[in-house]
Amino acid sequence: MVAIKSYEADKFLSARANHIWLYVVMGKDPGLISERVRKVAKLWAAEPADIIHFDGDSIAEDPLALLDEANSISLFGGSRAIILSPGRRNYMPAIEQLVAAPPRDCAIIIEAGDLKKDHALRKLSERLKEAVCIECYPDSARDLETLISTQAKEAGLSIDRDVMAALIPLLGGDRLTTRSELEKLLLYTKGQGRITREDVNLMVADESDLAMDDAVNGAFDGNFSVVEDTAARYFSSGGDGSVLLGAALRHALVLHRMCLDAANGANPDDLPRKYGRWGGAKTLVPQIKRWNSARMLRAVTLLAEGVRNCRRDQRLSDVIAVRTLWSVALAAGRR
Repeated sequence: MVAIKSYEADKFLSARANHIWLYVVMGKDPGLISERVRKVAKLWAAEPADIIHFDGDSIAEDPLALLDEANSISLFGGSRAIILSPGRRNYMPAIEQLVAAPPRDCAIIIEAGDLKKDHALRKLSERLKEAVCIECYPDSARDLETLISTQAKEAGLSIDRDVMAALIPLLGGDRLTTRSELEKLLLYTKGQGRITREDVNLMVADESDLAMDDAVNGAFDGNFSVVEDTAARYFSSGGDGSVLLGAALRHALVLHRMCLDAANGANPDDLPRKYGRWGGAKTLVPQIKRWNSARMLRAVTLLAEGVRNCRRDQRLSDVIAVRTLWSVALAAGRR
């Protein structure tokens, strides 16, 4: 079995591999699995009528049905694709029959989900040169950048790197959600030539999340006015003080590890990518240079205490959160 990593899949699926008839599309991103299953099917079947869907439970009940369908002749004279969506019952006998009598001009595409290494389908596929396993895991920052750039170009739009950096953290939960959010953004900006930060804020970002991020970054940048203004905007959107400080605490913990790496000789410009924060590099790199690990550790302690105080007294949580962020901002101003 040929194993295609998630980041290699789009390139692999740019053209049909005629020697492969069994495609196992698997992973933890259901939206991406669905998208790649459809892409494989279109590589094989030029006509929608030549894409056949089978339910795994029905195949488990009648294993010969899959074999018969796979060896049927297309009404349009071309190749065909069968998409198999597994259910609760064991459909492996049907797959084993196909291995014994492979189809000549038909692809079998299994929408497999997250398979364990000892799953019967994976073990069977490992023996086959005519099989491929396509991994589908949540998009990395690089995957998202490629997807956004491609979609924007196809729509006749450009996007600056700072806008791209603001958009990437708002996407990537799963491919279906990402596609949906991108389509909404591209439809809104159609015809204007360029996607702006204001477009992203309006069509993709949650105002409360944006305000929270701005307040946290304001604190670690040492900017008191940004903390005050954005925290007020966050609370007016229904935000909670302990949640705000929790976000600041997570930010501080990552930044602390970056500061330790920088103290050991790492290049600050490389650290956001190392910790999966590529989209925030423009903000994080100056913060790494501003802070050191000892002061950051004190900020972690301060924020953890602030979270506890917010939870103890919900009535004053907003005030406690702002004062705690002010303390962080004060520490950020000390070199």
